[in-house]
Amino acid sequence: MTTRTPRVAANPIPYWSRGGVTDKSPAVFEEAFRDFQKIGFTAVKADIPQGMTAAGYLEWISGYGLAPSLSLFSSAFDETVDMVDVLESAKRFAADQASLGQDRAMISSMAIPARMAEPAVGADFCEDRLQLAIENAGATCEVLLAEGIRPLHHSHIGGVFETEHEITSLLDTLGPDLIGFGPDTGHLRWAGIDPVTLIERYADRLGGIHLKDVYADYLDPADRVGLGYRETAATQRLWAEPGRGVLDFDAIVAAIPADYDGDYMIEVDVPSVDSLYESHAISYEWAKSALTFAQL
Repeated sequence: MTTRTPRVAANPIPYWSRGGVTDKSPAVFEEAFRDFQKIGFTAVKADIPQGMTAAGYLEWISGYGLAPSLSLFSSAFDETVDMVDVLESAKRFAADQASLGQDRAMISSMAIPARMAEPAVGADFCEDRLQLAIENAGATCEVLLAEGIRPLHHSHIGGVFETEHEITSLLDTLGPDLIGFGPDTGHLRWAGIDPVTLIERYADRLGGIHLKDVYADYLDPADRVGLGYRETAATQRLWAEPGRGVLDFDAIVAAIPADYDGDYMIEVDVPSVDSLYESHAISYEWAKSALTFAQL
């Protein structure tokens, strides 16, 4: 069995999501790809644009020296969704990812209105909703697995699996054969969860990770009264490039198993500096000093 060496990948989300406006045009991605290539990244979150084939996507990103890395399937997974549509979408997503040579993908719940309005505190909690979401996520995992894609739960503020109780309930109920673990260090910490503790608890299920830091400014709910998810992020005093905030990345990296075979994905949703290039360059320089990974 060949041991896979982790890479440092980049998620271009701050390029296509700016000031609440989404623009996934080719020109936007090409700006990101040029920056990533110049900085030294060798992989990028695998998102095939609508209307493009997997082969066309591979050719496109390879022109910038990039390979596909861990992508993400999202749904609210609550009572508002049509699970027939969700499962059909999951099957298409998984088939696309498999055609790119991927063997895993993240699965996440996000953008529930009550939790976007009052983030990171488990707003409007309902145990019945949680149990339904776990059931729906489990059905989605089965679809992904049938297509050869190992699902990894990805923590995200604003979703139904936001708090430690909700995340551990999902992982413990579904079990390791159905779902792995793909945490986001920043989203965990904003929800008051120690990333080290959770990584150690589910170390044998770790298949991917998003790396970003957080500033202390808005971690206390009392400091963000009246600010929703997007408003808090827009201050540029929430998310931070790794090493610039309050997270203990020495401990986080130490908690990652020695045989970890996933990628390290840099994802600073809203950079703390005005230049997107500079944000990613800062993150990559940190990665070179903190991580062992495949480089050019």
